[in-house]
Amino acid sequence: MVGLRVLQDRYDRVVVEEQLLDPSARRDRTDPDGPLNYLLVGTDRWQSGSAEDRRADSILIVHVPAGGREAFLVSVPRDLLVPIPARRGYGGGQDKINAAYEHGGGGMGGTQLLSATLSRLTGIRFDGAALVDFSGFRKVIDLLGGVRMCVDTEVRSVHTDRVFSPGCRQMNGGEALDYVRQRYDLPNGDYDRQTHQQQLLRAMLDRAGRTSLTTNPVKLDQLIRAVGNSLTVDTNGVPLEDLLLALRDLPSDALRGVRVPSYPQTIGQVSYVVLENGGGGLFAAVRGTRMPEWARANPRWINQL
Repeated sequence: MVGLRVLQDRYDRVVVEEQLLDPSARRDRTDPDGPLNYLLVGTDRWQSGSAEDRRADSILIVHVPAGGREAFLVSVPRDLLVPIPARRGYGGGQDKINAAYEHGGGGMGGTQLLSATLSRLTGIRFDGAALVDFSGFRKVIDLLGGVRMCVDTEVRSVHTDRVFSPGCRQMNGGEALDYVRQRYDLPNGDYDRQTHQQQLLRAMLDRAGRTSLTTNPVKLDQLIRAVGNSLTVDTNGVPLEDLLLALRDLPSDALRGVRVPSYPQTIGQVSYVVLENGGGGLFAAVRGTRMPEWARANPRWINQL
């Protein structure tokens, strides 16, 4: 408990807290001991120096069933065709879901519109949200000493011209983030990119669990500051200490990667992703308590992490 209070004090000093969730997407009351649903939105400043000009690069629903012993990382395709509600300066309409962040003005407003769009689509109300600058995670990964990533298909980066050959290796922050941004020339395109991002989150959690940060207060402080500089959060009024306690038994090998049942489709010469059979019961499973059962019944949509 003393260690958690120390982490809480450091967290309060470095992490920005904002109202990232739209009221229509926010759960009325969060019970840390019950099932939890969080919205994780990743942006990348490599694409643009202006938040208003960026679209959300990654959209994940993090579902933790009651008990906190496993977690499901549900990657929402950024090209998913959805109805986006109207906001000031935007009249609403059909568009790719990652455009909601842009139409909302980026930052807090963009995340609010994205959360409203996703909640309207899925019926899920969230217990919190985090806006992550993935390019800022380079320093986090380097402070962890790198992460072990396994490349399944050779791919050349369209951003750096770096070639990633098949096999497992330790990657530094720049390499890992470059790798998980790639989607071209991969067998399953953006779906493979989603899996690689899920694998990176698992690798980071695994590396953090293996690193004796508690015995190195200087490195721990550097890591917390690096994470804080890359995060804006909305905890729905729940103290971080309570969330850490709820998730303390979550090991890295308990992460399950989930692909939203969907398929690519060209509409009016524009490439979109559309839901297969309304999502195949996935969203109902996330809203309720049956996500583990859904995963077992739908292995086609479960990614190997």
